Amino acid sequence: MDEENKKEILERLNNWGTETLAKTLGIVFTDVSEDSLSATMPVNPKIHQPYGILHGGASVALAETLGSCLSFLSIDPEKFYPVGTNINSNHLRPKKEGTVTGRATFIRKGRTMHISQIEIRDEQGKLINHTTMTNTILSH
Repeated sequence: MDEENKKEILERLNNWGTETLAKTLGIVFTDVSEDSLSATMPVNPKIHQPYGILHGGASVALAETLGSCLSFLSIDPEKFYPVGTNINSNHLRPKKEGTVTGRATFIRKGRTMHISQIEIRDEQGKLINHTTMTNTILSH
């Protein structure tokens, strides 16, 4: 994938929808390849749980956004659409502030099912969350 194509895809993803959960959480897509997609999300009091750390639901939302969009980029959207059918998320380390980066990659990219893993890391590369997600690919 060339740089112009990457830029076009990232621009499309970052401008897809105006009032979405991804926009509310401040998710910004930052990198894409044939089999991976990355995005950042700020960690601040808006997405904390009551103990002052990153809410697990925000991590899951970042992971599902990445997994779903990775599947979307890998299909013909005129004929098919991905639907999340399972997500399993492990919260491994707390995060109070800063930025996390998620990266989704395929475990399996089949014709009717995609399974991806999403790793969410802090600025030092420490693993904050590990998620696996299944998308079923449906016909319009």
